[in-house]
Amino acid sequence: MRTEPPGPQHEWLDAAAGPVMRPYTLTGGRVRSAVDNFNLVAFVLAGSDVDPASQSHLPPEHRRLVALAHRPVSVAELAAELDLAVGVVRVLLGDLLTQGLIAVHEPPTAGILPDDDILKAVVSGLRAL
Repeated sequence: MRTEPPGPQHEWLDAAAGPVMRPYTLTGGRVRSAVDNFNLVAFVLAGSDVDPASQSHLPPEHRRLVALAHRPVSVAELAAELDLAVGVVRVLLGDLLTQGLIAVHEPPTAGILPDDDILKAVVSGLRAL
């Protein structure tokens, strides 16, 4: 015999996991950030004057991101810490960036690759050892 837990039953409640919220509800149905996609290894840092406690107008996920970003932290780490999909975290970070609450520091690009002649000289030098 199966016993139902007390209280209203709803398809969004799961006795083992607690309330279930779909990722798109956190982003308001948006799948892209207001700004360009953030690199997974980009570092996020909250402004030094931003106090998460004073951001009561923000949704809980946004406040948590601001709190976690008081030290430099990567986008991938934030997603893992919040147990959210990276795409959702990127959208939420875009919201915070447009409000000026965080700064995002992208990793340097590969830039100019060394000339093939230099690489061949290095290989030749290594073989000579």
